[in-house]
Amino acid sequence: MIKKILALIIIGSISGCSFITGDNGILRDRRQTYKDAEIFPVMEIPSSLDSYTIDQLYVIPSKFLVDAVPFEDVPMPEPIETKRREGVIIQNLGERRWIVLDATPAQVWPLVRDFWVQLQVGLDYENPTSGRMETAWVEVNAEPLLRHKYRISIEPGLHSGYAEIYVTHLSNLRSEPIPVLVNWPDQSESEDRERQIMDAVSQYLADRNDIYQASTSSLLAGSIDAERKANIVTELNGQEKLQLRVDYNRAWVQVRQAIERAELEILETNRDEARIVVNFSGIREEEIKAGFFRRLISRGEKRADDQPDLQFTVRITDADDFIEVIPETSDQIGESLEIDVLFHELLTVIYDNLS
Repeated sequence: MIKKILALIIIGSISGCSFITGDNGILRDRRQTYKDAEIFPVMEIPSSLDSYTIDQLYVIPSKFLVDAVPFEDVPMPEPIETKRREGVIIQNLGERRWIVLDATPAQVWPLVRDFWVQLQVGLDYENPTSGRMETAWVEVNAEPLLRHKYRISIEPGLHSGYAEIYVTHLSNLRSEPIPVLVNWPDQSESEDRERQIMDAVSQYLADRNDIYQASTSSLLAGSIDAERKANIVTELNGQEKLQLRVDYNRAWVQVRQAIERAELEILETNRDEARIVVNFSGIREEEIKAGFFRRLISRGEKRADDQPDLQFTVRITDADDFIEVIPETSDQIGESLEIDVLFHELLTVIYDNLS
């Protein structure tokens, strides 16, 4: 009994001091510790050593540092995309083809590398931070005159969590010395050979069950430009626009397809003037048991405030580094709605339906 009383006294004396929860306690509050963290200079790599494998894992874009302003309220995180386009798909536009799959570049990189290992084809060059690998020259017995080389480029997709894979083919005469420097063409020299490798890579990825497992991810490939190719951004004047990091032909086709997929009524299409005119009256939220889903108001159906369909012009313009999609309208908006809200909803509908 005396031992129990002594133990209670000791515990009470300990809890009454800062032994456990004080500044130097075992269970001290560490929430503000980051403020005392030291800032060290960036690591410098000697010029005689390779430095492409050393990269900033968490880079703060400079535009955010320049334009950053304190939040009045903590913003809510953006919702995780629910429209998953699962599978491995080969898309084509004119003479250009690429693979789209719902996995990150970091997950795709080691699997594409394994593809060449299983074929017993060596790699002359590989840079996971840029998402590019080049095979050694391949000689096929059935073709005694030529040797072949392939370049694989892995890029982020239009949406978060997606990757795109591009294949470029190059050939050389066996009778000539193997080139020391390779000048890659903009397009493959043989579309058939490009298609054969692309089909083989897509089938290999489709058959891999471990494509989404973290153990198959590459930390170095995780530094491939993680920003998706489609982003809704807000300018300093408050105007919102959809930016696409693709060429103009692809942007035009995919925006048009997104509008059709969203079942918006297209009134006019004029590529020479870079515009698509649509009817649109907004989107609304409906609650269901599993959470929330957003759906378009169908043609002829009105919002709760009896807002009729309005005509919007979707302009698709080339702005050097980006293709910009900007909505406009000359119609009068009801008092219960703000034009900026409808612009945002229209851009969101187009973005959600890009593929």
